[in-house]
Amino acid sequence: MVLWSLQGIHIMSGQQDSVPRSASPTILVVDDEPSITKLCKTILQQAGFLVLEADGSSEALKICTQHEGPIDLLLTDLILPPPGFQLASSSNQFPHVHGHELALRALRMRKNLRVVLMSGNIDKDLAGYGIRLGNLPFLSKPFDQQALVALVRQTLGAPLPSIESLTEGPSGVPKVGDGWVD
Repeated sequence: MVLWSLQGIHIMSGQQDSVPRSASPTILVVDDEPSITKLCKTILQQAGFLVLEADGSSEALKICTQHEGPIDLLLTDLILPPPGFQLASSSNQFPHVHGHELALRALRMRKNLRVVLMSGNIDKDLAGYGIRLGNLPFLSKPFDQQALVALVRQTLGAPLPSIESLTEGPSGVPKVGDGWVD
């Protein structure tokens, strides 16, 4: 069953497969669509994870800076909309950036962070935005409950990503710049 809207969500009891509360990893979910954020939060909480949420990259960067506890995994949409056209402001500590740039900045702030990128756009469309997946796990929207939880668990058990793995790419693939900045 594909889970896309909250009205059609059916979290299956008996399939919780919870992580013990004392060892619950903290997941930061970032998506500009509130229904997707809420859906991910519901699924991940029922799987035993602690969940923080942000409606965009600016709020996510603020959480990465100000949250006192650990953040074990960043689950972010790749195509986060830029704010209204503005000139870059060096005074804004938490700029709006797309998901790949958010991952880079969050990894610089939190060295023990793992990242999962998600999008409804297929891989070839992402290159048109100047976005690459690097070596990061990718979740295609729409997704189902089991796929989300399985990928999060798998990523939490994998080695930490390096910033270099996100900035190096195959020839011919655009490198990500500074993303959108406000």
